[in-house]
Amino acid sequence: METEVRLAERFDTDRGHLRAVAYRMLGSLDEADDAVQETWLRASRTDIGEIANVTGWLTTIVGRVCLDMLRVRRRRGEELTAEPVSASAPGADPEDEAVLAESVGLALLVVLDTLGPAERVAFVLHDLFAVPFTDIAAILERSTVAAKKLASRARRRMHGTPAVPAADLVRQREVVGAFLAASRAGDLEALLAVLAPDVVRRTDRVAPGGEGEVRGARRIAEETLTNTARARVADLALVDGEIGLVVAPSGRLLLVLRVEVDGDRVTAVDVIADPARLRRLRIALAQSGLR
Repeated sequence: METEVRLAERFDTDRGHLRAVAYRMLGSLDEADDAVQETWLRASRTDIGEIANVTGWLTTIVGRVCLDMLRVRRRRGEELTAEPVSASAPGADPEDEAVLAESVGLALLVVLDTLGPAERVAFVLHDLFAVPFTDIAAILERSTVAAKKLASRARRRMHGTPAVPAADLVRQREVVGAFLAASRAGDLEALLAVLAPDVVRRTDRVAPGGEGEVRGARRIAEETLTNTARARVADLALVDGEIGLVVAPSGRLLLVLRVEVDGDRVTAVDVIADPARLRRLRIALAQSGLR
């Protein structure tokens, strides 16, 4: 009885940590909560009397649960990038999930979703939560060397390979970052300052009454002002080796913006919404910081 009480108290203390691990593994708050519940069910069947590090032990259990869920998702061909969370979705509160996704990093969630189950588990546990590779190897049922290789491979995919020199990448990040900041703020003058006079915006999916191509800084700036809500769920990312933007409500990829830069101005914006085209893009983090 004493060990059961101790486990319940420890689990309540660690619940937030376990949820954070599961959310980064699964990219869904509902699924993360399911994983935490399953972790409790598995843990409660074990006598923890001989376990020195209960938090670490619970973390390995949630890792195994998430690995199982990721493998099931992969077999079913499920993709979290297919649809954004709607306000009427059951389960977790969409606003809570949106806040959590932004705190974690929208681009990070998008790129994590491109990894295979074993790569994702190895990367998240080691690089984001400092779980030793010996423990990760046990979860994956592979050798420690294999677990290190999986994390290394995931790390390379997360950070990608720039297609332009470092100096150009820095300039792109500054210009695209300024475009994003002005879009989020709804600042017309700042948008006009960062857009080239003859800038062009193209899209592969046109809404009824919309235009597939728009030209001119003022027209595009005014159009952008109608999309400030989307700008708030956008993040810088490396798109096929160059700085662009991912629009990802609650971490689910909805759009990608390829942004062409010349000097200190944006000269073209290509909006990619077609799911088949989105799947072919190589998306990676635009910076090294992980949250």
